[in-house]
Amino acid sequence: MSLSQEIEALVKEAETILSSATSEQDLDSLKNQFIGKKGKLTSVLKGLAALSVEEKKTVGKQANEAQGRLESFVESKRTSLKESFYENKLGQEFFDSLQPLASKERGSLHPISQIQYEIEDIFTSMGFSVMDGPEVETDENNFGALNFTEDHPARDMQDTFYTEDGNLLRTHTSAIQVRALRKLKPPFRIIAPGRVFRYEEVDASHENTFYQVEGMVVGENISVAHLIYTMETLLSRVFRKEIKTRLRPGYFPFVEPGFELDINCLVCGGDGCSVCKHSGWLELLPCGLVHPNVLEAAGLDSKKWTGFAFGLGLDRLVMMRYGIHDIRYFQSGNLRFLRQF
Repeated sequence: MSLSQEIEALVKEAETILSSATSEQDLDSLKNQFIGKKGKLTSVLKGLAALSVEEKKTVGKQANEAQGRLESFVESKRTSLKESFYENKLGQEFFDSLQPLASKERGSLHPISQIQYEIEDIFTSMGFSVMDGPEVETDENNFGALNFTEDHPARDMQDTFYTEDGNLLRTHTSAIQVRALRKLKPPFRIIAPGRVFRYEEVDASHENTFYQVEGMVVGENISVAHLIYTMETLLSRVFRKEIKTRLRPGYFPFVEPGFELDINCLVCGGDGCSVCKHSGWLELLPCGLVHPNVLEAAGLDSKKWTGFAFGLGLDRLVMMRYGIHDIRYFQSGNLRFLRQF
């Protein structure tokens, strides 16, 4: 029998034996018998040394093709074994996703989700609509339409996560307000809850991923008095008591005038702690009257229409309600922490 015939006979033998494999482990073992470093094909190829140059080229090519055929056969058999394994599993096991769990322990909403749904209920009872938007936004929606100048620090890479295509992870849900201004006809009242992202140095009161509820009211003759009343109504209903607040001037490109609404720290009672940076006050709610440039950018007549806008950090609100000292707990996935809620 020539070397060429030996190779062909070996391939047929290998295919017959490999077909009998009943598991992937068995298949790998049989594969090594034929095309492993010490396999039968390797042993046969040692006879190449005795052939002429022309015969070596012909038989060598045949040997390479034989090895390729066997490797393809092995992979095909492996796929077949996997499919058979899962088909048997499906036939033997059944899981009814609608069947009530036997365990008494059930999951629950994350505390941030709980407060978000509660705030949505409060605002909808005051005539607000809930709007949503994408977490990956355009620079125009996130900054440009909100009166941010081209050289504003918030556009810097140290504050914002940019994507390779020039978009970004939204730094606030104000981008949803921009979409509302373009889509809705005033007068309207909307809130925009959702997840936002900033390049923050993480500590007890700062995270790179957190949650907000922003809101906007647009109508005729809207004033700061309307803003203060709405915010105080919200906070009293969230905390179920009157909350001590203070209003400070604050600069935000999309409002004029702009304010910072602080609440007396409910973790330490105003004595000072790591959450409030030992000031006794916690910056909770930036707000102000909608800047005329923002209204004009949306095609609205700023002489006829006015409004107010606000942004509320849900993480900090939950921290105040439950006396939580570290914002990092919310993203930790720690069940011991989450089960308390």
